[in-house]
Amino acid sequence: MALKRKIAYIDLSTGDIETKVIPLEIRKKFLGGRGLDAYLLYNHTKKGCDPIGPDNTLMVSGGFLCATCASATARTHVMAKSPLTGLLGSCNMGGFFAPEMAWAGFNHLVIKGKAKHPVYLYIHNGEIEIRDARDVWGKSVTDAQWAIRDDLGDQEVKSMVCGPAGENLVAFANVMTGIKNAGGRTGMGCVMGSKNLKAVAARGTMDIDIAHPVEALEFNKKFIEHITSAKVSQTQGTLGTPFIWGATNSWGGIRCRNFQYNQCEYADDMEPERIDEICEETMGPYHMTGCFACQVHCRAQYKIPSGPYAGKYEEGPEYTSQGAFGGETDTPRALTVLVGNHLVDQYGMDNLDTGSIISWAMELYELGIIDKKQTDGLDLSWGNDDAVIEMIDRICYRKGWLGDTLAKGGIQASKIIGKNSFDYLIQVKGMSNLHSDERATPGLALNIALSSRGSDHLRSRPAIDLYHLPEDVLRKIYGSPVPYDGPLSSEHTEYIGKPWQVFWQENCYMAVDCLGICKYHTTFLGATLPNFDDWPKVLYYNTGIEMTPKDIWDVAERCNNMERLFNLREGLKRDDPEKGDVLNHRYHDEPTRRGAPEVVGRVIEKDKFLKMRAEIYQHKGWDENGIPTPETLKRLGIDNEPSHML
Repeated sequence: MALKRKIAYIDLSTGDIETKVIPLEIRKKFLGGRGLDAYLLYNHTKKGCDPIGPDNTLMVSGGFLCATCASATARTHVMAKSPLTGLLGSCNMGGFFAPEMAWAGFNHLVIKGKAKHPVYLYIHNGEIEIRDARDVWGKSVTDAQWAIRDDLGDQEVKSMVCGPAGENLVAFANVMTGIKNAGGRTGMGCVMGSKNLKAVAARGTMDIDIAHPVEALEFNKKFIEHITSAKVSQTQGTLGTPFIWGATNSWGGIRCRNFQYNQCEYADDMEPERIDEICEETMGPYHMTGCFACQVHCRAQYKIPSGPYAGKYEEGPEYTSQGAFGGETDTPRALTVLVGNHLVDQYGMDNLDTGSIISWAMELYELGIIDKKQTDGLDLSWGNDDAVIEMIDRICYRKGWLGDTLAKGGIQASKIIGKNSFDYLIQVKGMSNLHSDERATPGLALNIALSSRGSDHLRSRPAIDLYHLPEDVLRKIYGSPVPYDGPLSSEHTEYIGKPWQVFWQENCYMAVDCLGICKYHTTFLGATLPNFDDWPKVLYYNTGIEMTPKDIWDVAERCNNMERLFNLREGLKRDDPEKGDVLNHRYHDEPTRRGAPEVVGRVIEKDKFLKMRAEIYQHKGWDENGIPTPETLKRLGIDNEPSHML
């Protein structure tokens, strides 16, 4: 059954491989996926280790429910110390890899050391091999996957790989599986490259016994009906995530020209309807696809319609690529977005950090902080589509002074560039912000400031705050499984009640990351979608483990605190502009200039922000410096870490 899937410890330096069964005690404390990875990271990574050195430990996992009868359980998680931030490195992606690894007998990998030459791991029905990857090294993300299939003589093999950016140690290189499933944040592809690990491949035909199969299937039918009947799911299945761009840009919630504006004008060519039109023109009417066990199918397929890359097949773009290569750089053209999306997918680079760091360089160019000497003659003026595409290539291959400098990530680049370049870098804990602008949404601003892996919309974002839900609806959502009788507000520009909302969403998102469920199938964009009350049945029917909603909440809170312990150990300090729970000064000092009437002229009022931060620390059981109290750690059963139980 699901509980029999194992963990493997792999030392690339020595070639040693050891496998173990994951004890039930550990499962009940951390479940799996991201949560168990956080425990493993704290227990197996040396304090202060070099993120691109052999002592950094790389965790690869599938959520606990991956490959079972539960819907949308396709998520792969990867964790290590981040070469981008020096803190928690963590990314999550969909596709088909994690279920394949589960059918091959494994849920978690702990990878140490560095291979003498490029290698890949092959996991097949309970066995793990370290295989030569010298012929695969240097290949793009998709070419590498096809080459591994040919090498193994099996076209059903699923792989997660690093691309050329990871091989070149770009600090924000990602891991990829399939065409565009991206574990895109904090540079886990860079860690793979530093270990000479090109890929992890899996092929499995082992059974997974379901504890209560009839009940699991019956409940999952209801689960699917619940999800697919939601309007947000139906919209995603038609337009994909670009619909989020259309809504957010229209009211003034995105970044344009780095952080100068909060709305991108004249952007009709990259609106979701236009992207959908191009996808249909190039791929036909049935151009939406999805991940394992998902019925929403939120991902479009397209071919680049014109230009040097005409005819290249790709998937997406997600709304993040619209912001990265259209909004932030003020190049609102569909072709630029589609080509940019294609290149970062093939190179294996985080689209958010890539677009953000290019737009930062453009603002520095406009201000005269860098000039054509530093750009090797490239015109980095706003709106220069060709320059955006060129810089993606230069960063991946570390071409020229600027390409090499930006490849190090924003913090390190700002130290090399000097002057006051850091002031214009929109980041938290060293990770560039999403293309969103949170000056009109205090709850979302608190979310990015407190996120465990840096500026982030997928760790604790209360996105439903934008829906102006009635207070009684908010209380129904945010009052379970832990009662809450404090203030709540339906107004997204308000500060009151937002700390609890962010805290609740943080535990919600950790829970699904432990279980392996997609965030689009929980209370992220859909207020009526499943959450804590639904997961105990999914868990019990598929695995036999009995847990209450409060038990799952406790698991999530425990795992979030494990991530905090790691960050504190690696140098996080509350008010540190590089490694703290703070926002760039522009959030507080520069009012928004565009958008809907209630958005224009907004800043995050610093005194109110600090009050929110102090309040969420209290909700979390942390002291005034953001450190978990001894009482909190004891309550959660992690007061003796590292415990080395696994």
